[in-house]
Amino acid sequence: MKKYMFFICCSFSMQLFAQTEEVHFLDKREDKKIDVVVGGRYFSSFIFPSNLEKPVLYPIQAANGAVVTRGFPLDKRDGERTDHPHHVGLWFNYESVNGLDFWNNSYNIPAEKKSKYGWIRNVKVLELNKGKSAGKLVYTANWEKQDGTVLLIEKTELVFSGTENSRTIDRYTTLTAQRDTVHFNDVKDGLLGIRVTKELELPSDKTEKFSDSQGNITEVSPTKNGANGNYLTSAGQTGNAAWGTRGNWCLLYGVKDRVPVSVAMIDHPKNPGYPTYWHARDYGLFAANPLGQKIFSEGKEELRMHLAPGASVSFRYRVKISSGTQPTAASLNAEAADFARK
Repeated sequence: MKKYMFFICCSFSMQLFAQTEEVHFLDKREDKKIDVVVGGRYFSSFIFPSNLEKPVLYPIQAANGAVVTRGFPLDKRDGERTDHPHHVGLWFNYESVNGLDFWNNSYNIPAEKKSKYGWIRNVKVLELNKGKSAGKLVYTANWEKQDGTVLLIEKTELVFSGTENSRTIDRYTTLTAQRDTVHFNDVKDGLLGIRVTKELELPSDKTEKFSDSQGNITEVSPTKNGANGNYLTSAGQTGNAAWGTRGNWCLLYGVKDRVPVSVAMIDHPKNPGYPTYWHARDYGLFAANPLGQKIFSEGKEELRMHLAPGASVSFRYRVKISSGTQPTAASLNAEAADFARK
């Protein structure tokens, strides 16, 4: 038993303190994007084109080059689902901010309904700092009504790092209310989300229908594309049982092109609503939502967050993409403890 525990500890130490790789950026601001390169290999792009309703990281690749994000709607791939066009890459927004839906907004919303949706725009990249062990991108953006009224100013710091078998994104976001008090109603869709490649979806044989805040229905058909994903949370929940449960981390793992790949989200103790609820769907939506507690707790809890003009709230998350080996619960517990010290 002692030898086994020693192996686990040594294995995690090797992962946590593995040789980090140099990070640099390709500045393409004229094209509304910044490419992120880790160890000489493409990792992701921070994109903020005018035809998207929010800035996102897209696509995202594991260290072995496997793409872990869905292509649709920006790049259609054979066998992929084409539901929920607002699920693009890795993003951060919320379903109900002063009654406006920032989460579900996309090109698919009819013009006559757009006034009920918000968007995140006027992105300004403030810093690009490359480094031998990490690289940092800092930007600001406005959470706006359709008429341009600014509800919140977002400032986000993205810290990228990687090793031979892993890629890590540490996200630090501060939202500051402007001239109006801002209300975050307790709802289901938020806050940090990623839509994953078809291989990381969970196998499913049922058709599902989902409604957004304005009653628009999206139908999701059964999986017929080689999905083999599974969830595991810090509380030990697996598969579909992970949805609507709390945990300080959640892992989505599977096999793509015969290689194990995974995406882990790690919460931070200083976040509101810690430990977060997991909005983890079988069809490939993987999200952390600490603000939508009522639906997940079946009415036992509720969190309605308000920001007076000038007040701020901050959120911290770590996203870790692994390839070649799957993280263990022990390694993710240690990873969470490491992130908690940041």
